[in-house]
Amino acid sequence: MESEIYIHIPFCLKKCKYCAFNSIVGTDALIESYVNALCTEINSQSSDLDVKTIYIGGGTPTLLSIAHIKKIFETIGNKFNLKHCLEVTMEANPGTVNEKYFYELRQLGVNRISLGVQSFDDELLKLIGRIHNRSEAIASVNNAKKLFNNVSIDLMYGLPSQTLDNLKDSIDMAASLDVEHVSIYGLEIEEGTEFFKLHSQNKLNLPTEDEAVEMYDYIVDRLPKCGWWRYEISNFAKSGFESQHNLGYWSDVKYIGFGAGAHSYDGFRRKSNVKSVSEYINGIINGRDVSLLEEEITTQAAMEEFCFLALRTVDGININKFKQKFGVDIKIIFGNAINKLKRQNLIDITNDRIKLTDYGMKFGNIAFAEFLI
Repeated sequence: MESEIYIHIPFCLKKCKYCAFNSIVGTDALIESYVNALCTEINSQSSDLDVKTIYIGGGTPTLLSIAHIKKIFETIGNKFNLKHCLEVTMEANPGTVNEKYFYELRQLGVNRISLGVQSFDDELLKLIGRIHNRSEAIASVNNAKKLFNNVSIDLMYGLPSQTLDNLKDSIDMAASLDVEHVSIYGLEIEEGTEFFKLHSQNKLNLPTEDEAVEMYDYIVDRLPKCGWWRYEISNFAKSGFESQHNLGYWSDVKYIGFGAGAHSYDGFRRKSNVKSVSEYINGIINGRDVSLLEEEITTQAAMEEFCFLALRTVDGININKFKQKFGVDIKIIFGNAINKLKRQNLIDITNDRIKLTDYGMKFGNIAFAEFLI
């Protein structure tokens, strides 16, 4: 079975103020036990996997020693078929990596680095709780570029006190560093974060809606001019450097997640592991199933997901592929939604594709909602 693999490393030096991911701080003592549990979980999986991509995310995966990462990779390599593995991505946080660390990752088979830069503005970085500064971010990108020909960075917009000039500077810096891929995310205020608490107390100086829209418009205009084409709502890449792992998520490829809070999808059901790191470790040690069934995928749910995930990409929904997969014309199931979105100029229909327009990309959530029956 062709599948993608995701490995979750939940450890962080510091929790960023906007972060709602499953991550913990001050628990370095658990790393050894966690890696052992992770490898045990990997070994418990059926070995009939033809692995297409591997993605190690977090948290801050680069808090692990090279010895720990080597153990994880050896376990994966001994268990699964990696002959057709196209892409091995490692998330890295500036301030936790150096050239030697990158070199050793390269030796282990990592061929893509994703750096959580977020901004090149020192004041903004401090405000959002990042542990690095501008110079460390630049050094980390340069060190990665010496060893990898596929380097991605994350940037954010709509941050407290952020201006359009701040954003312009960060994008100009990314262009000068000549990275292959840029992911850009608008700030979302999520429950359980420090920003959620501050926002509820009216203590967060967010850009106005018009200012955030201006930032968005600048991003989608400027990045293609810098050589990164938009292949998905939040992702821009030089030709040939699109994230294969993420494209799999959006095109109905099966994936298996290992680690605390990791998600899996086998085409029929969606599962997730327990989020608590200690509960995950203890469960694995005691031979318990640490996964929880989230959802049985009905035909209706599969149709909905096929559509709104594909719509995230510039390729959009493949009408013929929908019919091959589900045995019915997409217009019979979603005709009303398609007609409505077409009237609203949110989608275009060309040959065998249904795609978001530029306007639709801006208001993607409205379009996605129409494909929920």
